[in-house]
Amino acid sequence: MFRFGGALGIFEELEDLALQSQADTMRRVVRQSKFRHVFGQAVKNDQCYDDIRVSRVTWDSSFCAVNPRFVAIIIEASGGGAFLVLPLHKTGRIDKSYPTVCGHTGPVLDIDWCPHSDQVIASGSEDCTVMVWQIPENGLTLSLTEPVVILEGHSKRVGIVAWHPTARNVLLSAGCDNAIIIWNVGTGEALINLDDMHSDMIYNVSWNRNGSLICTASKDKKVRVIDPRKQEIVAEKEKAHEGARPMRAIFLADGNVFTTGFSRMSERQLALWNPKNMQEPIALHEMDTSNGVLLPFYDPDTSIIYLCGKGDSSIRYFEITDESPYVHYLNTFSSKEPQRGMGYMPKRGLDVNKCEIARFFKLHERKCEPIIMTVPRKSDLFQDDLYPDTAGPEAALEAEEWFEGKNADPVLISLKHGYIPGKNRDLKVVKKNILDSKPTANKKCDLINVPKKTPDPASVQNEAKLDEILKEIKSIKDTICNQDERISKLEQQMAKIAA
Repeated sequence: MFRFGGALGIFEELEDLALQSQADTMRRVVRQSKFRHVFGQAVKNDQCYDDIRVSRVTWDSSFCAVNPRFVAIIIEASGGGAFLVLPLHKTGRIDKSYPTVCGHTGPVLDIDWCPHSDQVIASGSEDCTVMVWQIPENGLTLSLTEPVVILEGHSKRVGIVAWHPTARNVLLSAGCDNAIIIWNVGTGEALINLDDMHSDMIYNVSWNRNGSLICTASKDKKVRVIDPRKQEIVAEKEKAHEGARPMRAIFLADGNVFTTGFSRMSERQLALWNPKNMQEPIALHEMDTSNGVLLPFYDPDTSIIYLCGKGDSSIRYFEITDESPYVHYLNTFSSKEPQRGMGYMPKRGLDVNKCEIARFFKLHERKCEPIIMTVPRKSDLFQDDLYPDTAGPEAALEAEEWFEGKNADPVLISLKHGYIPGKNRDLKVVKKNILDSKPTANKKCDLINVPKKTPDPASVQNEAKLDEILKEIKSIKDTICNQDERISKLEQQMAKIAA
């Protein structure tokens, strides 16, 4: 009888523990967060961009880049590579003859808008080059074939381009030659070449908040944190995800690293790491067994990460906090059509009056569909808890300052009265060494102190002759035009007389 009573006591104790555990779980499930009720909504058909032949190239980039003025989309192009640049208001059916940016001789693999000028965009291509383009203020009226600068230094296709978050005219590119090159776009020079740090293909590269470090995910299953100016690996984790399929790694605002990848059993995973101790992840979650690569989009103002799987028809979103389990599932936006790529609008391009906290540009096979994420609020007043000051378009540093070793956080702006795009200054490239303008991107900043060459008198003479010839050609063309007009007038007179 005593034993039976003791057993009953144990059962009651176990039941209490189970109820307590359930209560704890419930408490975690209904965790207080202002983003619990974020919901996504696709815009109406007439606000989509239709009849676009989205690129079919097999590369795991987002194929789309957005800023408060333009949406750029990599498209199918015969005889080279091209992308569309559309003003945001240019919705509806896009004519097949609409001008494109088409200077690459191979397919375009990645594009990225400059954070400090809404009219400057970089593109990387299978033709092993990076090109930087200046888009006219009101968009393209003619196809653009001449970039502001061509950056040559990679020996294989360039699949990644990423602008520095705070320094003007600093651009990173990564290629299938397993090299990362950091360029001063203002001079067209490769100043840093990290070509011995990756033994296999680089899947992605991400700058940290102030651009002092980068993190990379590679086919060798390693996640690396690198100081590009010291050219050294600060931290690395082998087998961050054990599966063979591609990983992604991005920096968060607090300096932690967020990764997506696959387990050995091909389940999709997400993980959070502290670069100071990468032995074990802070958090590791398994999601599902779909095989699309998870592209992470991060909002540092709200600490929300949106995961868009290539080939999925959903966007999952999570909130990152300091309390366990650190990565909190919020919700999923689902639709019927799978996504071929995704663009993500910077915070300054959102409508604060509608409590919009994110806007995606989902690529279908033949169209681009904006999706708006909103926090429902009853008040029409500015919601300052949703919109802390955010990174503005002003650069905190010049390229030379960053290469010299300075760091600076982004220059913040308030969105209280909405963001009004200002006048962007044109990108001017002053090549320090025009005759050797194809840098070989030597290691340890070999190209920083290139001596300027004095112009050759013979070349000056040739230029003068060339100018003369061009003037003569122009005058002949003008004469021909005048004669054509005269002939057409005479023909009209003849026609009248014959009638």
